[in-house]
Amino acid sequence: MALSWKSWIANEGGKHLILVMWLGANAWLFWRTFILYYSGPQYYYLHKMLGLGLCISRASASVLNLNCSLVLLPMCRSLLTCLRGSQKLVSRKGRRLLDKSKAFHVACGVAICVFSVVHVLAHLTNVLSFSVRYSEEFPSLNVAHHRGEDPRIIILTTVPGVTGVLLVLILFLMFTASSYGIRVSNYEIFWYTHNLFFVFYIVLLVHVIGGALKYQTNVDAHPPGCFRPNRTSPEPRPSPKSEWEPVLPGSEWPMGGDGFNSICKEDARFQAHFPETWLWVSGPLCLYCAERLYRYVRSSTPVTVVSVVSHPCDVIEVRMVKKRFKARPGQYVVLNCPSVSSLEGHPFTLTACPTERKATFGIHLRVLGDWTERFTELLLPDPCMNSEILPIVQQRRYPKLYIDGPFGSPSEEVFNYEVSLCVAGGIGVTPFASVLNALLDEWQWYKLRRVYFIWICRELQSFYWFADLLCAVHQKLWQDNRPDYLNIQLYLSKAEGLQNMSEERYQALSSRLLIGRPRWKVVFEEIGKANKHKRVGVFCCGPKGISKTLHKLCNSNHVFGTTFEYNKESFS
Repeated sequence: MALSWKSWIANEGGKHLILVMWLGANAWLFWRTFILYYSGPQYYYLHKMLGLGLCISRASASVLNLNCSLVLLPMCRSLLTCLRGSQKLVSRKGRRLLDKSKAFHVACGVAICVFSVVHVLAHLTNVLSFSVRYSEEFPSLNVAHHRGEDPRIIILTTVPGVTGVLLVLILFLMFTASSYGIRVSNYEIFWYTHNLFFVFYIVLLVHVIGGALKYQTNVDAHPPGCFRPNRTSPEPRPSPKSEWEPVLPGSEWPMGGDGFNSICKEDARFQAHFPETWLWVSGPLCLYCAERLYRYVRSSTPVTVVSVVSHPCDVIEVRMVKKRFKARPGQYVVLNCPSVSSLEGHPFTLTACPTERKATFGIHLRVLGDWTERFTELLLPDPCMNSEILPIVQQRRYPKLYIDGPFGSPSEEVFNYEVSLCVAGGIGVTPFASVLNALLDEWQWYKLRRVYFIWICRELQSFYWFADLLCAVHQKLWQDNRPDYLNIQLYLSKAEGLQNMSEERYQALSSRLLIGRPRWKVVFEEIGKANKHKRVGVFCCGPKGISKTLHKLCNSNHVFGTTFEYNKESFS
């Protein structure tokens, strides 16, 4: 299908606008700082000593300041959740942009790594220049103690040098452990190394107070290159015609020219800049620390485990209750079990939210990896025990559990469309389980008027995770005379022989079970034909292959004028 500019703008326009603005801000900061140090009269003598290494190191530092401040904002999850919930303050387009917070965080992180390499290489050149071009004329401008000093000694005996080495090591650990392979194979390494960012910012704030680079404070009394008649060993002054003389627009003093034709009124004085990094980073860092403190206080009370149920295909359902806990369908929580790991937490979508009629909420987790295996062993120590549901007063001692959240996710937007298409792959059905539970309680409350629910699984047993819920919603809608409200399609992608849900109570699902994979182009055409000139929210939580196909189809041209707005579930 051909690309539709209308659909492309609806799905990609906002994030590309933000991307262009971010790239423009980085480019402008780099160029502005480069020109300032390249032709600013206050940096004449420093630039004469260090050359382009000065300009590049300071320009890259400005870009690093910007991104080190921005990278924290997407991780303020509680703030983003609050913005997502305030529909009067943030429009649907704005809320959809919040879904890209993780991608923006990654973009800022990559920019930090790239410009850190540039910054380090430029400063290595500067250290060499400090050693080779030691200034006898302006001793206070030097970082080296004498001409020809070993650059390694300069690095290891100065605050900027030592802290710079530490920052490079920390950033290397964080960057390499953030790769997809490590996150999938060993999430614990990613989690622990990423939390080194606290150390990173502390070292960064110390790094910038070293004061290695200094500017001239008395340019008016000592123009760059001016003649000092009382010098005991004068150097030949360069000719203005032969001297390279860049001029900063609006600057009173060029790097050459007038200064060479004037007499110095006093000796040049130099001092270090006030560290600008503090101004850039302090606000976002304080905001993030305040959020982390709020989240720590909020999550300090353990939850009460009400029931634990073992489902087919290594899936565990945990029902819990916590005083004053409120959540919206589609949100997720970060679960921490100190008996498994005192610091480590993992995100899980709420499959059931607390309501006025019931205070319990639940999650479904698939046993995959060391953390979930150990967690399951603590909840169900007996392998033969399929479920354990006891009254709270008679419960055995479960391990202490703490939850941080709830946090917002794209699935919350399901209710803000008249028509929504929900596509799940395997355990990716969890975000939509809470949506179905909400519809079971009171579907009339929402703007939503039609839901297309497509669930793809490899094993037939996986459908039993939420088979009772699907049947209950289907039956309720039939009783309310709205059988067309929920369109259920179940796909068994890997079938060996004839398989079906033979139980009588699952007859409604059995008739909707198909073998194979969805023909997505046909699915979109049928939905578009039934909902002409409408906006359809497309929500996906599943493998990358399905997500990529749906994303491409949402940006395609559709005959019936239907606009498909793509929303992908992604934990941050």
